Order: sequence, then structure tokens, then C-alpha cells
Amino acid sequence: MKSEDIKPFQPEEEEIIINKELSIFEALLPVVILVGMLAYNIHIFGDAALGGSNQFILIIGAAFAAIIGFRNNVTYAQMLEEVAHNIKSTAGAILILLMVGALSGTWLISGIIPSMIYYGLQLLSPNIFLAASVVICSTVSLATGSSWSTSATVGIALIGIGQTMGINPGMTAGAVISGAYFGDKISPLSDTTNLASAMAGSTLFDHIKYMLITTIPSILITILIFVVIGINIHTSGTPDISERLSAIDTAFHISPWLFIVPVIVIVMIIKKTEPLVALLIGALLGGVTAIVAQPEIVAKIGGSPTLDFNSAYKGVMLALTTKTSVATTIPELNELFSAKGMEGMLSTIWLVLCAMVFGGVMDAIGALSKISQTLLSMFHTVFGLFASTVLSCLAINVTASDQYLALVIPGKMYKKAFHDKGLHPVNLSRTLEDTGTVTSVLIPWNTCGAYNAGVLGVPTADYFIYAFFNWISPFMTLLVAALNYKIKQLKS
Repeated sequence: MKSEDIKPFQPEEEEIIINKELSIFEALLPVVILVGMLAYNIHIFGDAALGGSNQFILIIGAAFAAIIGFRNNVTYAQMLEEVAHNIKSTAGAILILLMVGALSGTWLISGIIPSMIYYGLQLLSPNIFLAASVVICSTVSLATGSSWSTSATVGIALIGIGQTMGINPGMTAGAVISGAYFGDKISPLSDTTNLASAMAGSTLFDHIKYMLITTIPSILITILIFVVIGINIHTSGTPDISERLSAIDTAFHISPWLFIVPVIVIVMIIKKTEPLVALLIGALLGGVTAIVAQPEIVAKIGGSPTLDFNSAYKGVMLALTTKTSVATTIPELNELFSAKGMEGMLSTIWLVLCAMVFGGVMDAIGALSKISQTLLSMFHTVFGLFASTVLSCLAINVTASDQYLALVIPGKMYKKAFHDKGLHPVNLSRTLEDTGTVTSVLIPWNTCGAYNAGVLGVPTADYFIYAFFNWISPFMTLLVAALNYKIKQLKS
């Protein structure tokens, strides 16, 4: 999650803007227009839509929302202020994206990622690969409390291993994201876990304990689905493995000692080092490791036949900032062993900024609060209250493009409603996480969706259906509510 932000999110600083003049039709109209335009744009451009056209569509959506705001006495200055606030809140995320780009570059030329792929091909058979990826990412994310860091480290390597085996990258990304969000969701180190419990008024460990009721079945179903897929999937990893291993070993100096760098990064995050700092150190250590372990590669990238100070500096700087690649004897591996550095993250950052413009205008005109208020008023039963909370989290993830707001706004608005129904705060905190946290990554223009698509190199549309845990979770929380299973009541 975005525990990577430089300044911790302070929920008390987030003011919910209410505009009594705004109708629900006016609040929803920009969303309908935006989704319609994005659908058409993706139909025309396909995966290339992320190259800039989607970003402009978000600006057009913001313009429609602004027109509605002007009609309802919201000033340009008010809208600009909220846009600025939203963009400011993404500063840490943007820096993280740049550091991940830098890290992927130096971890490539240092042989760290190739070594992960080399050993992973020998340890992970194609039939168990997807299920094992879920377990691996769950473990790392639980230990670090960060799905973002998990995607940026082991996630990148698993994508490469899967591609080498001939597994659809969308499937691998879905497994990575499922595991990463499971671990993040129940980790006491996660910022969203702490935020959800704080917004609902429950204690952290009561919240985590209560989440297990829905989270454990969701992850077990996810693993089972990937086991079935793995048994039936057609892969190319087994027949080509020796040739591929030889090609990797020829192109790079492969050694388990190279894993020291990712271990250091993961330990730093576990020890509560700011992920931005940990990833920066990881990128720099990757550069030093490249000079020591892969001098020929660094020299070649630096444009020199031999390694000296100038070529070492140039080679590492190019890996950190721009596209680099290492050729192998197997042409289809060449694309795998390429990285785009910080430059490769610019389109994702562009998407995040434009999404924050749309979300900021929607917040300024009072559309976010109007949508939540309307949903809250539509349901009067206990199940209806849970359903309303789920729909509000989904709506705000789509409109505000930020998972924090998908926890904060419904958390503030529904807290009293849950109390009035005699429901313990853990019911609200769990529902917020089961929906607000995990569905954010399924929306292409949400900061989480944009981040994971950029880091893993897999469009959101390609991994959406395979991120089983992330879309099973909201249904699981509704199922538990419908069955009235372990719905904790307030003590009289």
C-alpha cells in the first residue's frame, strides 16, 4: 500500500466536503461520462491507451465535473485547492515509482533478477508456480506490511520466471497481487490496516482477528483456483528449461550471493525503514553489485570495451534512469532482460497525476460525499448497511482514484450508522478493508492499479480477472453478512 508516502496519512486532516445543492444525478454524471470515454478509448487504442490518451480522458472527465461544480456554486479556486491537495498526497507514491524504476534497472544489470529467474526455474515447476507465487508474495507482504514493496521486489522476479515458463503474465500478476494484498491486509505493519481500524474505532488486533473470518477463506479459494489452473495450464517451461538456463548463465554471472541485496531491502522494510529509503538503498546497492559481479555488462552499457570509472558511472546511471537491456542467445529472453529505469515510470506517474485531478474536482464539488450519503440512505437492514459500505468503497475507488479516501470517507460516514444498528466497529473496519483496500488495484486509473501495472509491466485489464483474492474479498464480506455469521454486536 502507500505506506511508502513520505508523510504518514493523517485521517483527521481529510475534510469531507458536502454540497447540499448537488443532486445524485449530477454527482454520478462525471463518473458515467468518464467510464464511457475510457471504455471507448481502450477499444480504440488497446494497451497503448496508457501512453497518454487515457490520461487526457481523465482531464476531460475532470472538466465535466468542474462544469457541474460551477453550476452548483463551487469556485475554480476551491476545485484547484482540492486538486493540489490530492496531487500533494501522491508525492511519496510518485517518488516510489521512480525508485522502483531505478531499482529494476540496477537489479537487472547486476544479475539479481536474472539469478532469481535462474533459480526459480529450477525450484518452481510450472504446475505449482502460480499457487506458489501467491504463497511467496503473501509471506513477504505479511512481513513487510507493504503490497507495493512486494510487487517491486519478488513480484518483478516472479513475472520474469512466469514468462520464461510460457505462463500468461496476466495470470502471474494476478497471483502476485492476490498474495501481496492478502499479506498487506492482515499485517499490523500495514498503513491501510491501521487506517481502517482507526476510522472505524476498533483496536488494531481486534480488527486483524475479525478480518480472518473473511480473509482466510478468500485466500484459500484463490490458492485452490491457481492450483486447478496450474494443473490444466499448458506451459513451455519444462522442455526448454536447460537451454534457457544455459542462456541466462552465459549472459550473466549467476550466484546466490546476489540475493543479499533484496534480503537487505526486505529486512529494512520489516525493521520499519521508510520503503522509499529502502528502495533507494536497494537501487544503489544494485549498482555497486553490478560493477562487482557483472563488470562486462556495465562496461558495455557504458559504451566502453573495458570497465573504468567513467564507464562504470555511465553504465549504472543509464540503468537507473533509462532503458537498458542485456542480450542472450535466445531471442525471446531478450525482452525479459530489459528494464526501463526511472524513465519507464513516467507514463504511470502521468496517469496518477491526471487521476488526482479528476478525484480532486469530484471531491471539491461534493460528489464523493453525495454518492456515499445516497447509498447509505438506500439501505435500512443490517445486510443493506454492509452492502452500502461495499458499494461506497467501490464508488470512491473509481471516482477519487485513491484507496485512502475509499477508507476514510465511508469510514467517517458509516461509523454512526453501524453504531446505531448495535454493530461493533470491527464490522465496519473489516468491510472497509475487504473492499476499499483490495479493489483499488483493480481500477486502472487508481493509484494502486496504475502502480502495479507500471511496476509489473502488465496492464490492469490483463491481470484483473486473475487477481482472484481482490474481487472475491468484497463478495466474501457480503456473504458473511447475508448469513449473519459472526457479526459482532456491541455489548449492552
